[in-house]
Amino acid sequence: MEEIVFPNQIRMLRRMRGKTMKSLADELGVSLSAVSKIEKGYRAINEQQLQRIVTFLDCPKESVFVYETTSQPEVVHSWKKEQERRKQINETSGLKTLGAGLRYLRGQKRLTLQDVARGARMTLSVYHRIEMGQREVDETQLQRIAHALGLSTEALQMQVYELDMAGALKAFKKGDKPGIFHSKGGYNDLPMNEKLLYTPKIALVGQEDGQGVLTVDADHPVDMLEAEFLHIPALYALVVSARRLSLPGKRVMLFVDKSLTPAVGDVAVVEVSEKQVEVGYLRQKGEAFCLENCATNTPYDVSPEQLKTAHKVTYIHFL
Repeated sequence: MEEIVFPNQIRMLRRMRGKTMKSLADELGVSLSAVSKIEKGYRAINEQQLQRIVTFLDCPKESVFVYETTSQPEVVHSWKKEQERRKQINETSGLKTLGAGLRYLRGQKRLTLQDVARGARMTLSVYHRIEMGQREVDETQLQRIAHALGLSTEALQMQVYELDMAGALKAFKKGDKPGIFHSKGGYNDLPMNEKLLYTPKIALVGQEDGQGVLTVDADHPVDMLEAEFLHIPALYALVVSARRLSLPGKRVMLFVDKSLTPAVGDVAVVEVSEKQVEVGYLRQKGEAFCLENCATNTPYDVSPEQLKTAHKVTYIHFL
């Protein structure tokens, strides 16, 4: 069922019929506080609850909505005041920016509202309010939306931020109009800065802990590196102790290109478990191979299967 949040005349209709707030709360099976929020348009209800309200108030469903031309002036004034309050909150909390960014990216990918709502496992009503900057988004919902747009959560947040910094979202943030969507080309009335969206960045995906264990998590990078590192041919970065590779200093940042196969003598990265890797100089031991860890002086034997997926370190940056 779709959730519904709307400016309404429930309180006025309830009072006109001599009904108490408690009687409505009992009918819905919710608290008095919940009823107060529903009547103020702060709290979402579903279609079933809406039907129970109109049955309780003995009125047509259409009569509970606020209409600027027919509703009582004080109700319309209250509604407009609440809309302005929400607008100010949304603009300062970033909801407006997120919603504008989602509309922009959806348009560029030529997706409809329903496409993204379905992919994010949301009702069309809920997702539409997110795009309009009228609903908060929790971490799980953001992950689902990003997935529906074919992005990671971090990539989605970064793209929205960059679009906002470039001024590309101004047209969407000015008001609550969704913009003109052209099915064959997205939002053609807005500029598309492909260089901005696809500026290469290097993900710092892991770092060594105090026990010498090197954990990685490609889905949740520690940081996104740019500027001075953009010229380096790498796909991800790691931070390890310098003594692991018998290098001066305390720590070094390794830039890794997983498209390159390391040769004997190269610094290589080998996955030893789902989120743990070993780093060292690739050495040959007879017919086998190992990684030389200068911090422990204990070689790590590399199996033929691991060697096939080993990644080459292309650049070392001293920290």
